[in-house]
Amino acid sequence: MLMTRASLLLALCFFSLFAPAQTSVVPPSRDEALKRLHPSAVALLQLYDKKTGLFTTTGWWNSANAVTALADESRIARDETVRWIFPDVFQKAPQKFAGFLNEYYDDEGWWALAWIDAYELNPHGKQANQYLQMSESIFDDMSHGWDDTCGGGIWWKKDRHYKNAIANELFLSVAAKLALHTRGKKQNEYLDWANREWKWFSGTGMINEDGLVNDGLTGSCKNNKGTTWSYNQGVVLGGLAALSRKEKKNPELIASATRIAQAAVIHLTDAQGILHDPCEPKCSEDGVQFKGIFNRNLVQLQAVDGDPAFVRFLDANGESVWSNARTPDNRFSTVWSGPPAADNAGAQASALDALNAAAEKR
Repeated sequence: MLMTRASLLLALCFFSLFAPAQTSVVPPSRDEALKRLHPSAVALLQLYDKKTGLFTTTGWWNSANAVTALADESRIARDETVRWIFPDVFQKAPQKFAGFLNEYYDDEGWWALAWIDAYELNPHGKQANQYLQMSESIFDDMSHGWDDTCGGGIWWKKDRHYKNAIANELFLSVAAKLALHTRGKKQNEYLDWANREWKWFSGTGMINEDGLVNDGLTGSCKNNKGTTWSYNQGVVLGGLAALSRKEKKNPELIASATRIAQAAVIHLTDAQGILHDPCEPKCSEDGVQFKGIFNRNLVQLQAVDGDPAFVRFLDANGESVWSNARTPDNRFSTVWSGPPAADNAGAQASALDALNAAAEKR
């Protein structure tokens, strides 16, 4: 699935010709975009349970994504008022699953990324090394899910019955991001894992001819033609963007990520360029989380790719979340085109991701 320079140029031409027509959006000033973040974060924090260290109305892995959304908000808006949440979750959440480990490798990946994000907020802070060490410990457990079935890759679950996109994209992303924060032999090991994962993943056929990522592999190791979810279009972008920072002589990493991102913008949006998942408006506890993950990772790609089409997409979605999907008390609907509704903590974190990305975009 790697792209040549010529095929990338053809894809860019296709994108410009056939991308959904978008209503002209006048983005808010950066100050206004930043002002939207704190009240949205506060509304998410109101759903936090200080007894469990998790967020009510949503699940285990979703709480990890809420932590990530709050870490991004704190970094982008320089909002130190939310930072109490990180040591609190770190101390209390393992009451449910010790070491943030359970039977699902993708769940573990979300928590590993959350603690990398918390570490990045203040690498010299009191608990920073603990956060990074926790991410490394989680990744070590994930690595035990790799075997030669289908030529490589990690399993979705420890019962080893399904190899899918999201677990492997997370494995790539965690490895690449740990490589950015380690040195020497350890860094080389993470880079080796990230490159090994991408070589395998890009050759599985899970990325189809349209650049869309199907859900996983069949028992005979073929693309199962499963639903394309927005988060499967997203996590791989952040992983490849991070890997490209260490593998600067490999432009195909960003070329491949750009194709996958463009496919999502072309195929998963409405006429106004607003992102949707096929489960809407009645998504599961998991499904409500997906779109924000795409935007969060797209802005990481945009930081190294600089495609103005991605900026327009992030602007349009951030503006729609704020103007069309927000209740008076800053709660957000699963459906970013509206109408407003106070959905669960997963939807709230997802919307915060979209607002973070719109404020952060380069």
